[in-house]
Amino acid sequence: MRECLVEPSPPCFRAAALLSSAVDAHLAGDRGNAARLIHAADIPEVRAFTETVWGSGGKERHGYVNAPSAPPYLRRADRPVPRMPTLETQAAVIQRDGYHCRFCGLPVIRPAVRDLIRRAYPDVLGWGSTNPSQHAAFQCLWLQFDHVLPNSRGGPSTVENVVVTCAPRNFGRMEATLEEARLVDPLARPTPRNWAGFDSWDGLERFGVRS
Repeated sequence: MRECLVEPSPPCFRAAALLSSAVDAHLAGDRGNAARLIHAADIPEVRAFTETVWGSGGKERHGYVNAPSAPPYLRRADRPVPRMPTLETQAAVIQRDGYHCRFCGLPVIRPAVRDLIRRAYPDVLGWGSTNPSQHAAFQCLWLQFDHVLPNSRGGPSTVENVVVTCAPRNFGRMEATLEEARLVDPLARPTPRNWAGFDSWDGLERFGVRS
């Protein structure tokens, strides 16, 4: 068993540090430097890392296994509702997990914060309809809510069954159970603290203080 599908890549943490500095520059009124730092965080190696986690052929690449005891896939009509956690549940999960992926420890950013920054800096934060048209760092560090037991396998959208994850881990695992993906339960151990900015990372939420 393992903690995550693929170990985090150092450029991802470098991109997060650049974005944090960009927000500091923005809040200090230095929009030029903020734009430069956001652009610098759009690192090709980060996009390459993301593609290795969620790209096609992931089940074979990540070594998924058959688990005869795993819950079956349910018809949509038989799956727990709601499909997505409520805003109240999301807030409680973030309060518990913070702004780091529970599987790999990558820092993450809420889509609402990303959209605030994109509206302020549209020339350097691309977010189109295709993967290549999206800013690599914001794509990789995209905060999502993942069901520990997938909803399609009977998992409810409760605080006890939902964790904060980065987009690559969420889309990389998809509907596989932890056993099938050979993953340790992320709630059974602390979030990995694998970068120097762990304690100070706030998901760039402070950007909203003066946007």
